[in-house]
Amino acid sequence: MIKAVFFDLYNTLAGFRPSRFEIQSRALKDFGITPTNKGILKGYALADKFMASQKSIMPLENLSKHESDHFFAKYESLILEGDDIKIPIEQCAKIWNTITKIPYQMTLYDDVLPVLTELKNLHLRLGMISNMGTPGITLSKEMGLNKIIDLSITSQDAGFTKPDIRIFQFALNQLNLQASDAVFIGDQIESDIIGAENAGLITVLIDRDENHPNFSRCTRITTLKKLTAELPLYL
Repeated sequence: MIKAVFFDLYNTLAGFRPSRFEIQSRALKDFGITPTNKGILKGYALADKFMASQKSIMPLENLSKHESDHFFAKYESLILEGDDIKIPIEQCAKIWNTITKIPYQMTLYDDVLPVLTELKNLHLRLGMISNMGTPGITLSKEMGLNKIIDLSITSQDAGFTKPDIRIFQFALNQLNLQASDAVFIGDQIESDIIGAENAGLITVLIDRDENHPNFSRCTRITTLKKLTAELPLYL
């Protein structure tokens, strides 16, 4: 019987406004490139996997400027690769530099607060586990989640990044829970799903962009609204 539900943040509880596709479109227009929404979303799946792999080796904030510039040039190239756009890595670096100058904010998806409220009414503990380099308490306040979730843990708080099982264990310990007491919902297969599985948690993949239609390793949902239909299986 589960006692708690933990969530990833980016692309699980919150996304960018303007959207990632809109941001890419604005930047690419300056280079005479017209992307497609489907292709860019596919590319972000590739790029985010690359980012998760890098974070498991070394946090991005620990990279030198040269290493960071190279990383994000490669990150942008993978985004474009998803849309079958192949250009020199030097041009990818210029595009990413343009993207960094476009203002954006991270906002909660429309389905988040209603679902969290419903889970809270089921007397479940709620938490967030993120690889963001910001203290969890600050992040939860910025996102307007501090009054509804019980715990917000980031890699800065725990000293470890997903998929390292120790960040999950750190969060569980804060609420005096066993791994079998909790479900973790995230959008990244390696850092979220495999990481949480290795820590012993029940996992649910949220695939908002529908990049993994054939995924069967664990329960897959495309919106949080579908989560409440799945949770009774574990209650």
